[in-house]
Amino acid sequence: MAKAAQKITLSPSLDIPFDRLQLSQSNVRRIKCGVSIGELAEDIARRTLLQSLNVRPLLDTAGAETGSYEIPAGGRRFRALELLVKQKRLAKDAPIPCIVQRAGEAILAEEDSYAENAVREQLHPLDQFRGMQAMVEKGAEPEDIAAHFMTTPAVVRQRLKLAAVSPKLHDVYAADAMTLEQLMAFTISDDHARQEQVWELLESSFNRSATYIRQKLTEDSVRAADKRVGFVTVEAYLEAGGSIVRDLFEADNGGWLTDPALLDRLVDARLEAEAARIGAEGWKWVDTAVELPWNATHALRRIAGTEAELTDEEAAKLAALEEEADTLSEQWSEEPDVPAEIHARLEAIDAEIGTLADRPQLFDPEEIGIAGAFVSIDPRGNLTVERGFVRPEDEPVAGEAGGEEKGSGDGGPGDRDAPAEVMGGEMTAEPDPAEEELKPLSERTVSDLTCWRTLALQDAFARDPGVAFATVLHGLVLATFYGYSHESCLQLTLHPVGFSNAPGGLRDTPPAQAIAERAEAWRARLPKSDKDVWDALLELDGDEQMALFAHCASLAVNAQAEIVPKYDNGRISKHMVERRIAHSHVLARAVGLDLVEAGWRPTASGYLGSVTKPRILADVAEARGENFAQMIDHLKKADMAREAERLLEDSGWLPEPMRTPGAEEAAVQGDATGGAAAAGASDLPPFLDDEAGTDELPIAAE
Repeated sequence: MAKAAQKITLSPSLDIPFDRLQLSQSNVRRIKCGVSIGELAEDIARRTLLQSLNVRPLLDTAGAETGSYEIPAGGRRFRALELLVKQKRLAKDAPIPCIVQRAGEAILAEEDSYAENAVREQLHPLDQFRGMQAMVEKGAEPEDIAAHFMTTPAVVRQRLKLAAVSPKLHDVYAADAMTLEQLMAFTISDDHARQEQVWELLESSFNRSATYIRQKLTEDSVRAADKRVGFVTVEAYLEAGGSIVRDLFEADNGGWLTDPALLDRLVDARLEAEAARIGAEGWKWVDTAVELPWNATHALRRIAGTEAELTDEEAAKLAALEEEADTLSEQWSEEPDVPAEIHARLEAIDAEIGTLADRPQLFDPEEIGIAGAFVSIDPRGNLTVERGFVRPEDEPVAGEAGGEEKGSGDGGPGDRDAPAEVMGGEMTAEPDPAEEELKPLSERTVSDLTCWRTLALQDAFARDPGVAFATVLHGLVLATFYGYSHESCLQLTLHPVGFSNAPGGLRDTPPAQAIAERAEAWRARLPKSDKDVWDALLELDGDEQMALFAHCASLAVNAQAEIVPKYDNGRISKHMVERRIAHSHVLARAVGLDLVEAGWRPTASGYLGSVTKPRILADVAEARGENFAQMIDHLKKADMAREAERLLEDSGWLPEPMRTPGAEEAAVQGDATGGAAAAGASDLPPFLDDEAGTDELPIAAE
């Protein structure tokens, strides 16, 4: 008959006075790591000792037990208890729970010490998240949890957010089918159904990056950095019942607003309120728009206003502020460390001076009665009001009060002659299989791209008065000695260029803003009446005259590849456009035009959404390499356009209609390392690299 297996006998537990314990030299822990002794002492003081010490009897020379014990395992707990005794928070003979190993045990004390520290398993991160969530559900505050576990409230909130992700995704993460970085990306949404829907989408997708997950979860939201949000303010949106999702693991620039319809209602309400306020000034009409069309002021005469003079009180305040600013600047100019409050005061003074110096325009009441104003939002979310525009039908006839000879528009970049359309608009529909082959860019796309190029060329042209002067001289010579010629892209009659089918957002582009700012600066310097312009120009020095000359001439530069009508109406012809574009390349090389530096980027809304999938793949392959194009070739059109935007963002790539022949070759020759096509051909970008990032969330040491 077989013997029964012998049962093991566990080491006995015993409460031993603290003053009869001492640290063993057999303890293998030598290097400090994790929670400090002081923090551990505070934790023991709060919740007492959670784990007994492992001790062995000390023997005398004869091998008899002395009544004292050494500690091979539990040295940090012993040091923490020792600190509490020194602080007189624990009696020196307080009983300490211990597990007592037998004297003369065959297993080495060093083995006990090693096993206690090595043969154990840390909590799975998911268990940590859920553990903190359970504490909160029972009334604990994140700040208290952070204090108790020696971490920060931000880390606690991150773990609570991870605990709030869909339980189905928790199961996927627990089964190691999802990385921690991916789980972190799902915290950007509180909608479990949407989280699960996106995960199902990823299962059939090549791209499973955290960036792509965040993008899919926020595609129906509005970024807090949107100009509409700056206009109505986040506070007003939240007060109206809106909600915001934040990314606790990435910089999110304020998060995403989840109720675009509410945001639009708030924007419309405030624009209407501002229009009513402006209308109360007596204007005949006030037009409002989040973004004004490019040609909003075309064919409208702009009436001249006069700058309101400072009142005696305002003049005195301005003088006092300037004196205070001079005093503070002189007092602290030589000091290496200027207090923050001094910086703050100087900034406040500058703001007050700016407010006083920005004088309102005063208009003739009779002219106000026939004119109107435009109210819109600038790219930074500030209210923009443009007053004093008279429509042709409102012009007074001869003999009526206030009647004057009709004038032309203000000549600024806002005077245009074509309707505005949003370039690309919604993402174009999926092409038919028969259209999947790579085709030349459509006339509309080329026209839209060269609109942008024209603005950038105008801006670069205006920055180079010498080239501007030579260009106009060239046009004058052609007109004088060679009759009717189309060799120049400069429309010498100086009719400001009007873009046919102007793409949306053109007013907000960097070149357009630079042109508008330059126009306003000159408008402020020129006299209000055209009768005084000649004398005013004579007062300018040579450099100022050339700069003004360049600005005026730049507005006539036209490098747009306009869409030629099927039946020529006599306005433009294919031959005229081709000759104009050819000369625009000469001009672009002369002024050193750089569209990337000017701010153009291949975005989904501005370019990629308006071309076919084969064109997108060809563009990505040209800019980054064929392997990058293969990464997105399985995506639907809208997703492909967005991913291509990310791939091309810093590549310096330009569509063919925006390139300048000759300049491109020179750039390639000047850079032996290659251009955009060679950039990043080996390393994947973070948002397409499934292995990028960390696989573990930083967890405070236990």
